[in-house]
Amino acid sequence: MRSQMRPITRPRLYETVARQIATWAEENGLKVGDRLPPERQLAASLGVSRTTISQALVAMEVVGAVTVRHGDGAVITSGAGMGRIADAIREHARRLPEVLDARDALETKLAALAAVRHTAADLVEMEAALEQMAADIERGGRGVDGDERFHAAVTAAARSPLLGRMMLELSAEITETRIESLGQPGRPGESLEQHRRIAAAIRSGDPEAAASAMHAHVATVSDLAILRDS
Repeated sequence: MRSQMRPITRPRLYETVARQIATWAEENGLKVGDRLPPERQLAASLGVSRTTISQALVAMEVVGAVTVRHGDGAVITSGAGMGRIADAIREHARRLPEVLDARDALETKLAALAAVRHTAADLVEMEAALEQMAADIERGGRGVDGDERFHAAVTAAARSPLLGRMMLELSAEITETRIESLGQPGRPGESLEQHRRIAAAIRSGDPEAAASAMHAHVATVSDLAILRDS
């Protein structure tokens, strides 16, 4: 049986930019721990907007090539596979919809259970996570650690060991969606406000409101530049 020809896939701009950054890093001998040039310099050198540079760096971060640190810029964390960065980004994008569907199903249910089963200590932990996220955003960060801490607190408050294990199984993929989402302009503040609504619904003991708030939050997380058309 003859194989069928497949349509040509046009790379998104940020994929091309990520590949060019990775190629430049390799050609200039950058190694793990070295910093890439600032976003403004990269944008000027490549003739693209800083938004596109930011999207490219976030895409590189979720596939493990760099780490973007507030105040330090992008630092190379893995030299392996830098030459195949575009392929890694496409594979990541291919998996994303299924991961986001799983997040919606699991976390919506966890929020509803948390509204019924939470303890005072759970509420204290959620509030601490929100404060951590807010403080990081105020300093110019993305609030990634506080975001992760908040969702872990909701999971713990649900008192469902099986759902908790399922979340743990997906932890690496969920972290990718978290970094991808919070790396978009304006998203950290929006996510923080959504977390506050989830926490308020859980605190009030309203499972339907908690589930609705979490579903709305995951829908926002699912609106990712990497999944949009060029």
